Amino acid sequence: MINLDLSISCFLQDGFNLKNHLIDFLDINNEELEQRLINGVDELAALHPGAFTANNAGDFYEEKVGDAHLIDLASWHLNSSNYIADTLRLQQKFASGKLLDFGGGIGTHALAASFLPDVEHVWFVDLNPQNRSFVEHRSKKLGIEDKISVFRDLESTSDVLFDSLICLDVLEHLPDPSKQLKIFLEKLSPDGIALMNWYFYKGKNGEYPFHFDDPDMIENFFSTLQLNFLEVFHPFLITTRAYKPLIKMN
Repeated sequence: MINLDLSISCFLQDGFNLKNHLIDFLDINNEELEQRLINGVDELAALHPGAFTANNAGDFYEEKVGDAHLIDLASWHLNSSNYIADTLRLQQKFASGKLLDFGGGIGTHALAASFLPDVEHVWFVDLNPQNRSFVEHRSKKLGIEDKISVFRDLESTSDVLFDSLICLDVLEHLPDPSKQLKIFLEKLSPDGIALMNWYFYKGKNGEYPFHFDDPDMIENFFSTLQLNFLEVFHPFLITTRAYKPLIKMN
C-alpha cells in the first residue's frame, strides 16, 4: 500500500495509469484513445439535444451516455490534473472510516481514498453502468478491489452510516440537489465530513448543457445547505468545501 503523497504524484504523472486502463477496458489502441480524448467534450455534447431534461436526467446518465461519459471525464481529469490533485489533498485531510464517493465517475477519488490508512472501506456509487464497470476494472488492475464496493444507488447501501462523503461535480447535474443534501444528512454520521462542490450554471452561451441553473432551485439549495450543514475551514484554494452535520439545539 502506498502513501497519498506518492498517490498524488502518480495521479499527476498519469492519472493512476488512466490511459492504459481505458485502452484495456474499451479494447482500443492508443491512437484511437487519443483521438477520442481530443473529441471527448463534443462526443458527449452531441448526445444532448432533446435527451437531457429535468424529468429524465437520471435515465440520461444511466442509459444514454455510455462510454462517452468515461472519455469526457478522462479528458477533463488529465487536462485539469493540478486542480484534481488539490481535491485529492483535501480528501487526504478529511477522509476516514467508511467513505462514500457519490457520482464518482471514473473513480479517481475512490481509488485514492482506498490507499488512505484512515479509510476502512470505500463505497462507490454511480448511475452509469459503464462507469461502475470501469471502476471495478481499475480497482482490480491496481490490486485494491477488496477496499472498494461498487453500487448503482444509495438504496443499496441502506445499512451503512458513512464517516466521510465525497460528492464532486455532481450536484449541478441533479434537478433537485436540495433533496440530495437531505439524503446525505441521513447517511452521514454525526461526526462525519462531507466534501462537496457545485456549478449551477449553464454558461453564457449554453456551454454547460448538462447543468441545472434555475434560480429558485439554487436558492432552495443554499437554504437547505445552511440549515443542515456547518462549513469546516480548509486551506486549499479550490471550489470544493468541507461540511459537517449541523447539530441543532432543542
